[in-house]
Amino acid sequence: MIPFRAPLEDIAFGLRAVATQAGMQNWDAEFSVEIAGHFAAFAEAELAPLNSVGDREGARLENSRVRMPKGFGEAYRLWQEQGWSGLAAPEAFGGQGADNLTQAAVSEIFSGANHAFQMTAALVPGAIRVLLRYGSEAQQQQNIPPLASGAWLSTMAMTEAEAGSDLSRIRCRADAHGDSWAITGDKIFISGGDHDLSDGILHLVLARTSEEGISGLSLFLCRSERQDGSRNAVMVTRIEEKMGLHASPTCQLRFDAAEAELIGKEGGGLMAMFTMMNHARLDVALQGVAHAARATDIARTYAGERVQGKGLTLDQHPDVARMLDEMDALSLGARGIAHFAMGVLQAGDAPDLLEILTPIAKVFCTDAASKAADLGIQVLGGYGYLEEYGMAQIWRDSRICRIYEGANGIHALTLATRLTKQKNPLDALDATCGAVLEGSEILAGWRRARTALEGSQEPRELADAFMHITAELVHQFVWSHMAANAEQHSDTARILRLAEVAKRRQHPPSICFDAK
Repeated sequence: MIPFRAPLEDIAFGLRAVATQAGMQNWDAEFSVEIAGHFAAFAEAELAPLNSVGDREGARLENSRVRMPKGFGEAYRLWQEQGWSGLAAPEAFGGQGADNLTQAAVSEIFSGANHAFQMTAALVPGAIRVLLRYGSEAQQQQNIPPLASGAWLSTMAMTEAEAGSDLSRIRCRADAHGDSWAITGDKIFISGGDHDLSDGILHLVLARTSEEGISGLSLFLCRSERQDGSRNAVMVTRIEEKMGLHASPTCQLRFDAAEAELIGKEGGGLMAMFTMMNHARLDVALQGVAHAARATDIARTYAGERVQGKGLTLDQHPDVARMLDEMDALSLGARGIAHFAMGVLQAGDAPDLLEILTPIAKVFCTDAASKAADLGIQVLGGYGYLEEYGMAQIWRDSRICRIYEGANGIHALTLATRLTKQKNPLDALDATCGAVLEGSEILAGWRRARTALEGSQEPRELADAFMHITAELVHQFVWSHMAANAEQHSDTARILRLAEVAKRRQHPPSICFDAK
């Protein structure tokens, strides 16, 4: 097993070369890099050694309660004691008030060290955003401090067996009882649905308060303990047996008239939940970046040591060198896209651009993870197919990223339909990328594709192709910035070489649009 090494210099380079292009004021990149360095030391020492342990042992269900793998409890206590739980929480509620880009750097390192562990904490920042935007003052005061301290963790209880992407089919219901509500029904695929790490769990539950389709859905706060301290009527009925992320308890939950309280307005649940989901989608993009970077590091280290033919190490063979460069360019490009999206989020003055960058980042970065893991297995050959070097686990763990928080095909469909009809998000993307890529083949091809899509009677048929050409447009945009700032990286030659590798991807797949 090749030890995990946080790609600190590459992260710092992405922050300086790309994130700063989002127009943020008074943002201190060096402070973000310093914080990331402190977390990297913790992740390498405490979290990464548990990654393969958790994969082998997995989470288990005992007496309807989840027990986490050996060592996870102590690592969580250290994580909590060092204040990482409240990194992005507002200072007024006991947090440290770190910006989105600092949180992004930490989140990537967390996922690269131990994705399953990261999943237990990943939804807390999104839950805090929901509370800050939709919660009453009393709800904020009651719920944010324990989330910031790590005493509580959070879930997003949305999916049901008959309601995956079609939320209008949700049947879990909430009934009013005076000033409180009781939730009854079943939810599936709930990450961190229960565990023995934190003292409590705050479930954000999407439930039906009327029969009026999506407009009949409301969002509720449902704590694992009732107000009187007794355990709430939320039971784990199953931990899913998954191909990867074995240490992350993905639970089926049953709510049996569980005590809950409405957050936001009745019937406004979907809008409130999207606040949490959009944060989660950018976090999933960073998970994809983390897996791509980790796969690249393992493959490059192995190929640099393995001698194969005429005394040459593997990385000196042209085909292997090609694969390594493709992995490396994908991981840096994906990080650039994620950092730019997070920078736009931090700047807060371009909502249309952020709306289109969020699904693009989710799709490109998670596709990059799968591609890098697959190439990494190929580089290692037979050893890649074994569990010994961890590449097989990366392949298994990263695969879910293209599915959860909205399958990539659904994000492509959203881009080709709703966002295209709105026009403003695509106009914002055109203006942003056009300022850098005007006259390029990729921009011209994308504009032709957009025109064909807007004139199509069946835009859904073009959704996948349009997402890929749009994602490649953003990929070329961030690589233009990285190439222009290559001297900010200690290995300038590597950045310039990879920029050429990335540039060869830009030939747009426009034939399907030209034929329409």
